[in-house]
Amino acid sequence: MSMRRFDAQAPDFAEAFGKFLSLRRAQGSEDVYASASAIVRDVRARGGEAVAQYTQKFDRLAIDAGSLQADSIDLQRLAVTCPKDVQQALDFAAGRIEAYHAEQRPKDHTFEDGKGLELGWRWSAVDAVGVYVPGGRASYPSSVLMNVVPAKAGGVKRIVMVAPAPGGELSPAVAYAAVRAGVTEFYPIGGAQAVAALAYGAGQLKPVDKIVGPGNAWVAAAKRIVFGDVGIDTIAGPSEITVVADNQNDPAWIAADLLSQAEHDPLAQSILITEDADYAARVWAAAEAQIPKLSTAKATEESWRNFAAVVIAPLAMAAEIVNQIAPEHVELAVADPDAIAVGIRHSGAIFLGRWAPEALGDYVTGSNHVLPTSGAARFASGLSVLDFMKRTSVQRISEAGFRHLAAAAETLAACEGLPAHGLSVSIRRGGA
Repeated sequence: MSMRRFDAQAPDFAEAFGKFLSLRRAQGSEDVYASASAIVRDVRARGGEAVAQYTQKFDRLAIDAGSLQADSIDLQRLAVTCPKDVQQALDFAAGRIEAYHAEQRPKDHTFEDGKGLELGWRWSAVDAVGVYVPGGRASYPSSVLMNVVPAKAGGVKRIVMVAPAPGGELSPAVAYAAVRAGVTEFYPIGGAQAVAALAYGAGQLKPVDKIVGPGNAWVAAAKRIVFGDVGIDTIAGPSEITVVADNQNDPAWIAADLLSQAEHDPLAQSILITEDADYAARVWAAAEAQIPKLSTAKATEESWRNFAAVVIAPLAMAAEIVNQIAPEHVELAVADPDAIAVGIRHSGAIFLGRWAPEALGDYVTGSNHVLPTSGAARFASGLSVLDFMKRTSVQRISEAGFRHLAAAAETLAACEGLPAHGLSVSIRRGGA
């Protein structure tokens, strides 16, 4: 396939490149949303009976409508069968993720303003969180850790995991990760019906307060539908990577980095920014040589064909091009990555240097791999401990503080036409 190339110094670059980015972001289906809406309504009305029927229909798994369990699936028993080397790798990853997220835990704070007021805030955990773990295209034990560990670090007591088990099959690695991370409840259900069950309850599954975790288009649509009744993390889209590279990198390395996200999904996007057109051609050729060797070649090739691109640009322009893309991940494989990083405002995660492939961040650096996609890095952050906590403002007001505030409060109440607001202040002033 010929290289899709943009020249950042061309007069029409911003418009042409913007149209290219919008092609993938426009993907979607009103039919999916309508279908998910119908499932959510049905689960809300019929509870466990509806969940059991959909699980039989979509996953070919018989579950009890009351317990939402299948006799053939036991999380603890499955966890034991996880290969020892995978257990050790998950333990290693979990330890690093725990250490990273422990550093994020916020502190309560109070201060006095010198006018008779003590102000501040305190943090508390969400009571119950539902974690959706995808099945189907692949199993992702790393996603279990990335969603459950920060919830535990934030102090969440009840962590409920749902994961589809098509044909009664559930990955032992997913089971081990769940047990290792501290899941307290598990139900082998997936799809929009699982999201609805978490939001509204079904059978013995009691509703949670927040739902996190990636899933397919039906899961994403269901999360949109239940938002407001429960909290959600984000609406995850297909994976993305932008690599800024100079010609001192081995082209095969950079090609592999680009393909590491392309293989996730046919709608994933991989973009190379480099100032050397000949080097870009070598990277492109290396990628096309690597694709057929991958077990994920079908999805990777489709993503590469439709959504991969090269931008030829001076490195001085790289940060602003990254900001236009607002990618989930950006690698800066250049001699001085900090010089570019300082200008990047919009990216879910930044990887600095030639020895920082994004794949390490997916698994073992400790940073969270649940990140904003589809340009959402313009306004959103990756998953963190803060997503599982709430901030409550606290205000202690003395009589002196009250008198300092009262007149302005009464004036604003009158301005807004809210007399009871004003009365609740003036009644305490006693005409003062």
